[in-house]
Amino acid sequence: MNFPAEFAPQELVQLTWPHRDTDWTDIYDEVVECYCDMAREISIREPLLIVAQNPEEVQAQLEIHHIDCKNIRLFECKTNDTWARDHAFLSCLHQGQRILMDFQFNGWGLKFAANYDNQINSKLYHANMIEGIYTDCRDFVLEGGSIESDGEGTLLTTTSCLLAENRNNISDKKTLETQLLQFFNAKRVLWLNHSWLAGDDTDGHIDTVARFCDKETIAYVQCNDQADEHYLELKAMEEELKAFRTSDGKPYKLIPLPLPAAIYDGEDRLPATYANFLIMNTAVLVPTYGQKENDAIALSQLRHVFPNREIIGIDCRVLIKQHGSLHCSTMQYPSIL
Repeated sequence: MNFPAEFAPQELVQLTWPHRDTDWTDIYDEVVECYCDMAREISIREPLLIVAQNPEEVQAQLEIHHIDCKNIRLFECKTNDTWARDHAFLSCLHQGQRILMDFQFNGWGLKFAANYDNQINSKLYHANMIEGIYTDCRDFVLEGGSIESDGEGTLLTTTSCLLAENRNNISDKKTLETQLLQFFNAKRVLWLNHSWLAGDDTDGHIDTVARFCDKETIAYVQCNDQADEHYLELKAMEEELKAFRTSDGKPYKLIPLPLPAAIYDGEDRLPATYANFLIMNTAVLVPTYGQKENDAIALSQLRHVFPNREIIGIDCRVLIKQHGSLHCSTMQYPSIL
């Protein structure tokens, strides 16, 4: 069994659409605009599955935004929120079949309601919306944003999230690592002990700070401003990344992405990050934040890393208002080889 990297061939991408009975209610029209931007860019390149509490309303929104729906499927399902990365299936491949691993989603450690979101996977499966072999992993809490794979047996994650008591109440790293290796038939786990971003609800998801771009390359958030509250934390993380080695003993090629200038909601800083990009078959969707210089640097850095993929910026200033971004909103499903 293999846990494919995000840069491996994909069959489709999932979005879970916002609705008015969520925390988006006060900025609903604004967030729908962003979701339509994502839906447009995804669906012209890959099949798109949209989980929607109100599919007729979503269909109308897509049409109003002149989005061709021939590559889009809508599935009606009650939802608490929109963060597909964390409640969707994690997919492995085994003997030409997709293994759909349904982990428990508990609202990032019981911080938010997740009773509906935690049922989406089983409903999708029983409605034959996703092809694969259902695997019940619901006795273990694991969010897609908390773990990265290089597709060759290496997992990348953070101690702050996976060892948090509000997940599985496992404080022993070796015990938890053994479980991860068994779940994904992996060979090793690289642990970051530093991953904090102000305003982060996830206890330090890996997809906010460091991402595999290929088996030898990691893009990561870098902070060079000594006056920024993240400076020491992200410098410590950078040193950890420098010490990591590939499976054949080489240092990783590290690609720094700028830390966006601080964005606030009142007095609270929001966890804006360029590391929250989505890798697709022919493109990379990158969150932008209306910061001309930083946006341009992030897009340029990723253009060098992914020369054979189109680099597309998506304005995610509205997503960050609910403490997430582009990658958090999406989930890719690997192609069945």
